[in-house]
Amino acid sequence: MLQVATGRRVTAALAAAALSLCHSGVRAQDPGGLDELEAPLDPSAPLAPLPDLGVEWPDMSEVAPETDIAVKPDTSIADAATTRSYVVRIEGLEAIDAEGLRAQFDALSTLKEDRDEAANAAQIDRRAREDAELLAELLRAEGYYDALVRTRVEAADTTGKALVTLEVQPGPQYRFAEVRLPGLEAAGADAPALREAFGVKEGDPVNAAKVGAGEAALRVALGNRGYAFADIGDLDIVVDHETRTATLVQPVEPRGVRRFGKILVEGRPLFSAKHIGEIARFDPGDRYEAAKVDDLRRALVATGLVSAVDIKPVDRPENQTVDLAVTLERAPMRTIAGAAGYGTGEGVRVEASWQHRNLLPPEGAVTFRGVAGTREQLLSATLRRNNFRERDQVLTGQVAASHVNRKAYDARTFQLGVGLERQTNIVWQKKWIWSVGADLIASDERDVDVDSGMTRRRTFFIGALPATLAYDGSNDLLDPTRGFRLSGRLSPEASLQNGAFGYARAQIDGSFYQPVSDKVVIAGRTRLGTIIGASRDRIAPSRRFYAGGGGSVRGFGFQRLGPRDPVFDDPIGGRSLAEFALEARIRVGNFGIVPFIDAGNIYSASLPKLDDLRFGAGIGVRYHTNFGPIRVDVGTPLSRESGDARVAVYVSLGQAF
Repeated sequence: MLQVATGRRVTAALAAAALSLCHSGVRAQDPGGLDELEAPLDPSAPLAPLPDLGVEWPDMSEVAPETDIAVKPDTSIADAATTRSYVVRIEGLEAIDAEGLRAQFDALSTLKEDRDEAANAAQIDRRAREDAELLAELLRAEGYYDALVRTRVEAADTTGKALVTLEVQPGPQYRFAEVRLPGLEAAGADAPALREAFGVKEGDPVNAAKVGAGEAALRVALGNRGYAFADIGDLDIVVDHETRTATLVQPVEPRGVRRFGKILVEGRPLFSAKHIGEIARFDPGDRYEAAKVDDLRRALVATGLVSAVDIKPVDRPENQTVDLAVTLERAPMRTIAGAAGYGTGEGVRVEASWQHRNLLPPEGAVTFRGVAGTREQLLSATLRRNNFRERDQVLTGQVAASHVNRKAYDARTFQLGVGLERQTNIVWQKKWIWSVGADLIASDERDVDVDSGMTRRRTFFIGALPATLAYDGSNDLLDPTRGFRLSGRLSPEASLQNGAFGYARAQIDGSFYQPVSDKVVIAGRTRLGTIIGASRDRIAPSRRFYAGGGGSVRGFGFQRLGPRDPVFDDPIGGRSLAEFALEARIRVGNFGIVPFIDAGNIYSASLPKLDDLRFGAGIGVRYHTNFGPIRVDVGTPLSRESGDARVAVYVSLGQAF
């Protein structure tokens, strides 16, 4: 048997060496020298004594308490040298909380790592001894300083695998009799909270991981309570094996509370100190917090203009402040992108864009974009200034000229728009987001006059003041698994076409995500919309509601739901809409299966009628990546009408809602 740290070790390597000598024809000799080679020895003959070795040969025909490999009586030496696979078992940990210990052992175990490779008795024994030492070390790290670990290897059973057993006697767990943090009293009123942050106290087990975590937590707590230059000395733990206790001493030197001072920009300036101060979540004079410095570092990288950030605290002891010396390394500023594709009903579409992410500093990204396609042509220029006047506030401006030719309408549009919004992103997902804006639109549009059945063209001049307010209570921006979302949009609009008139467009969206098991999430969505103040015919076709498609009611083509004109059977839009969706998101590894059923319709009246819903159903596949799921949905209408395709396919990034 192997007793870690104190036991006598006898390995099967000696038996293997003896076996090698017997089969080679070399005879063991006196120290004086080797005789000439003789004829091969009889394998059944006893070995000659080796007086200078000092260790008796193990008897492999019986199980002796001093050896680690137990060979059944009917197992020959040749069988012991045969390679075979094995299984590993640990006994004796049932009386202690060893879940974390077992996980660490499995990750580091030599036996576990090589268990799929066949090994002979000596190799298995060596691996078992290494793992015994590993297990004893892990037990000591959790306070079991008297732990004993023995190994036992039993010959193959009917399955052909050997059984390797690690027998553990954990012994009593040592505990801290005294925990001292000398110097912490200099923190004054903060001392109790800092001691609580350290976490380790008298009576706790002598757990190395908890002590290490406590030291790290204390360092973080000091930084977040203003002690920017605190010093934590060397940890000292003294173990008393007689009393089975330990004493912990962790020196601490707080060195006084500091407050934020100035921001200093060093190196080649990218942002001014003023703009960095607008991004920061602290003001000069606020109590220093290391977490807010880390937050500023991440926010600067998140601008996309910075490839590396270095922030160094500079002590100003004369006024008890900390200046921050910020050095920024520039990232590439320009991006050229392009895409080309073909879609049924959409035809050919080619898109290209050029962007300079800091053309109008600070953070003034200008993007020129063009689209050339069978049904869409567009030229646009967009200004997007991130962190405008304060963190996560975005100013946008856009000018665009477009031509969109859809079955519902043909529109040649020129648009000027400006907006201000509080944004959310995958780094800092916000609970509340909002936006306000103003649009001026001139649009020449072709549609069908329902009363006469004739096509017509009309020119609309529209002014709109769109605003949104949203609450996001979900746990993930792209792939939520619990929580809910709720948003509302209101856009008062004035239109000039054959006289001036006004109306208001309003829309409410809600969704929920409820896990029912580790692998299944039930998700649902509702969308309700209305336009009040004008008839459908007076409203520009491009400003009406439409439904159908991958982000609407799946199973139907894009904008295919709702009223249609009597001549061409094309959609004409409406003044209200209602949409509902329910799906089960079943995940297996990186893949997911999503059966779904959607419902919805478009109505001519200002309020939807829920007794006239159209239904679509289908199934989707998800491939989960680090940046979100890739979605492919295949749907079909449950009650097809004229013009409805039997199957519709949708591909996108992120969940459907």
